[in-house]
Amino acid sequence: MLQNLSHRNTIANRFVAELRNIEIQKDRPRFRRNLERLGEVMAYEISQTLEYRQESVETPLGIASMMLPTQRVVLATILRAGLPFHQGMLNYFDTADNVFIAAYRKHHKDGSFEIQLDYVSSSSLDGCVLILADPMLATGASVNLALKELERFGTPEAVHVATVIASMAGVEAVRRRWPKVKIWAGAIDEELTAKSYIVPGLGDAGDLAFGEKL
Repeated sequence: MLQNLSHRNTIANRFVAELRNIEIQKDRPRFRRNLERLGEVMAYEISQTLEYRQESVETPLGIASMMLPTQRVVLATILRAGLPFHQGMLNYFDTADNVFIAAYRKHHKDGSFEIQLDYVSSSSLDGCVLILADPMLATGASVNLALKELERFGTPEAVHVATVIASMAGVEAVRRRWPKVKIWAGAIDEELTAKSYIVPGLGDAGDLAFGEKL
């Protein structure tokens, strides 16, 4: 399943537009906040796919019947750009367990690169609903490597990948490797450069959120 939020007219489009805007990007706190707000939107959208059951809630004046989610949600993020996006989801799934993955592009002198995964911290994933957040889905290599690594921690009941902007090539790479994974994107761009950057994209989300790295 693939959900492209830009195909619907919602407030999420404004958040994505501001994240792309080269002038608004100069306001680093606003950039992080827009990532966070889009994470909140994604959490709400994904919540509609969960299982629910009817429960009774006591109020000061009586008993209310409510439909409440029953599944255990685990939020995973790929550092560092994913942190504000992850926080937005955590604002809504505030009792979720959390997984953190350090993965980055290790560049070689010939211009090629490979995904280096240095660190994973995870609880058991057996039977959970796993949501993996990564703001940019370019080639799909980071997400594929992260999902492969997370297999060591158990078998989720369902897996969602949430991203701000994806390339179509990245989406297809993940779908080929993980056909049952549900992908949620704020927008999908068609072009991927020879250096594997999404166009028009928005630039380096990590640098824009936290400062340029050496």
